[in-house]
Amino acid sequence: MFVAMACCTLSMAQKPEVMSENHTMLRLEQGKKYILLPVEEKEEIAALSILDSRNEVVKRLNVRLAVDKVDYCVPLEIGQGRLLDIVFHGDRRKTGAVKDFACWRELKYADTFDTTNRERFRPLYHHTPEYGWMNDPNGMFYKDGVWHLYYQYNPYGSQWENMTWGHSTTRDLINWEAQPLAIEMDGLGSIFSGSCVTEGNRVVAFYTSAGQSQTQSTAVSTDGGRTFTKYAGNPVLTSNDPDFRDPKVFWNEEARVWNMILAVGQEMRIFSSRDLKQWQFESAFGKEYGNHGGVWECPDLFKIDGKWVLLCNINPGGPFGGSATQYFIGSFDGKKFTCESMPKVTKWLDYGKDHYATVSFYNAPENRRVVLAWMSNWQYANQVPTLQFRSANSIARDLGLFRDGEETYVSVRPSKEMTAARGQKLKKPTEACEIVIDLKGSADITLLNAKGEEVVMHYDQQQQTFTMDRTKSGDVGFSEAFPCETIAPTHGQLKQLRLFIDRCSIEAFDADGKMAMTNLVFPSEPYNIIKVKGGKATIYEINTH
Repeated sequence: MFVAMACCTLSMAQKPEVMSENHTMLRLEQGKKYILLPVEEKEEIAALSILDSRNEVVKRLNVRLAVDKVDYCVPLEIGQGRLLDIVFHGDRRKTGAVKDFACWRELKYADTFDTTNRERFRPLYHHTPEYGWMNDPNGMFYKDGVWHLYYQYNPYGSQWENMTWGHSTTRDLINWEAQPLAIEMDGLGSIFSGSCVTEGNRVVAFYTSAGQSQTQSTAVSTDGGRTFTKYAGNPVLTSNDPDFRDPKVFWNEEARVWNMILAVGQEMRIFSSRDLKQWQFESAFGKEYGNHGGVWECPDLFKIDGKWVLLCNINPGGPFGGSATQYFIGSFDGKKFTCESMPKVTKWLDYGKDHYATVSFYNAPENRRVVLAWMSNWQYANQVPTLQFRSANSIARDLGLFRDGEETYVSVRPSKEMTAARGQKLKKPTEACEIVIDLKGSADITLLNAKGEEVVMHYDQQQQTFTMDRTKSGDVGFSEAFPCETIAPTHGQLKQLRLFIDRCSIEAFDADGKMAMTNLVFPSEPYNIIKVKGGKATIYEINTH
């Protein structure tokens, strides 16, 4: 059980005033920074409102307040709040009287919140939130030597809720520094996915306001992306479509306009603008193209080596169930995207179960196209065996293009920062390392530990396929969708395989970029044995800090 403890003396909160079987009020003690809210993940949400001295609502949020037991606590900043109004949902008759709920026994005030890692599955060199829930990467950009990552974030629990933009920064794509919340929900709704562009000394964010309807809003930062001021004219774009979200905005140098691509149901819509405020619809893409097994989300559109690439994340509909990233290659004139492949051709960016919501950094140096993905799957993301936090991002990857037969594909390589992080050679695998395997032909690779838990990989040179089997990888029982074998085409011969292991994940890459596969694993102890038939393995430590 993870229960956050403050570094200072904790003071117990007074008992709430019970108004009815599902309604309570708590008068907030002044002079404290946080009230620590006890969470029980199996419970239904309780709706919380913070009221100030004029009884005006200053914040609303949903928290799974503990009824029977406390799984962990999360901090709620008190600010100008004077009263906490709480409405419980669900059938209270099954849980006893509200006055006896477990949350009241653990409700405390504190001036600090301890985010020290308490999770054995927290990665060492992948980005994770300090605590709480994370899903899609948002608004990524590079400026003045700093990579900025915003992300879908719930600060009030480790399951999806209360969508806000969290914020982290890095100079090397390995070591991340947590920043304050960037954009919080308001009267237009929660803050869903979006993007950022840089314009002079300004950073302009675009995001979906998810309230009664999904609309597009914007906010501006003049301090390098640390804080944002929302545009008074929000929303800047509306629609009567229920799924209307995830704006990706970029400057189109060839057309000399700003373009926005939006996910709408099972198609992408393209807009243009001269001032980032007034947007004109130009065209739609998607009908009959690619995979339509689920809703299209989190688009991106960019140029690589003379061709335009449209990323399209889809959920469900992935090659092995749940969420995944497909893409299209073609041409774009600032108004219309034209795919060069036949409509039924589907191309996947990664053939693992745990690679979704892939988007790129705006303004990456050296004309690179650097992407991050959310390293999980909507089939079980809320159930993976961690509590203090949930979800990590993939390692950074650089995209390019390659040909195989009549088709052009996107190549995926670990970003050069990953190679720069290589440390000394090791004699055996560790919980966080890179393994480089030089292949002689078909090969069998097994990672295992003393408990008999194993991940089995196989490269078939004749069939040009690579498979990874995690059915016996450790804890696989939290979801029937988790144990599986994934398979990827290799588009030719594999000569060198790069494996990145980091406590709860394995990312496999063809060194030439023609294959990528990302899968989560939860072994009871690290894999410290590797068996290779058909190749030679070299193991490197990964340097952090």
